Amino acid sequence: MASGSYPVQIIKENDRTMNQTSDVPVIILSTASPDNAKTIARALVGERIAACVNMTSVSSYYHWKEEFCEDAETLLIIKTMDSKKSEVMDAIQRLHTYELPEMIVIPITGGFPPYLSWLKEEIVTGGPPG
Repeated sequence: MASGSYPVQIIKENDRTMNQTSDVPVIILSTASPDNAKTIARALVGERIAACVNMTSVSSYYHWKEEFCEDAETLLIIKTMDSKKSEVMDAIQRLHTYELPEMIVIPITGGFPPYLSWLKEEIVTGGPPG
């Protein structure tokens, strides 16, 4: 996240706000190519149904249709809100090249409160007042 938007706060580890369940999940997704990953990431962030998407290259090993597969893929880590999960998953199905895209939703059970606030503002209001 870019600096300058939010004041830095020192949060104690035992601060309850660091460990509260939030309404912000992460969706894990793999794609066959960086191009497909970029298309999906740009659409999700552009439509403001995800605040941020991280991408990295991974090696994947799995069975598909009775065949052992070893593939280079691009992994996306998508930060969204519970209220946008269905929209995100619909967009992924529309844009993804796989017959059966991986979409795993992981609830965030804690985090740095200013970051989680930024994430929600990006989706709900389109960013902090400027």
